[in-house]
Amino acid sequence: MAEPEAAGEETPKKKSKLPILIGLVLMLLLGGGGFYAVYSGMILAPAHPEGAAAEEETHVEPTEPKIAFVALDPMVISLPEGPARHLRFSAQLEVPILKQKEVELLKPRVMDVLNGFLRAVEVKDLEDPAALLRLRAQMLRRVQIVVGEGMVNDLLVIEFVMN
Repeated sequence: MAEPEAAGEETPKKKSKLPILIGLVLMLLLGGGGFYAVYSGMILAPAHPEGAAAEEETHVEPTEPKIAFVALDPMVISLPEGPARHLRFSAQLEVPILKQKEVELLKPRVMDVLNGFLRAVEVKDLEDPAALLRLRAQMLRRVQIVVGEGMVNDLLVIEFVMN
């Protein structure tokens, strides 16, 4: 059986939650401050030489484009199916600026390979909505083979209309 409590004993006091709350608030403040310091670059930022940083701030040169565009002559290609169906096609080649003259000299070869390729494509392939992406990639590869590697970055299709 349980014995009655002795008259001289006291019940233990409840512990205060104040230290836990103070600890939580301090932890959140220190964590937020640490995050801000790292995020803003106050600490753990990559080191910059002071001389180079000063030069960058005082001397900023405008950047010139490192690419040029070579316009290809518009082509009208007669399609084999149907009465008087045609494809109007025009494009530009994105080239490094130092290679622009060389690519312009090879423009007749580029026009020849594109003309031959587009004449060989079937009409059903041209009517597919996703066909332009696939055809563009194939034409770019053929142009790169004709002019040489590193001479043409991209082929930009300006006009691609069937009527």
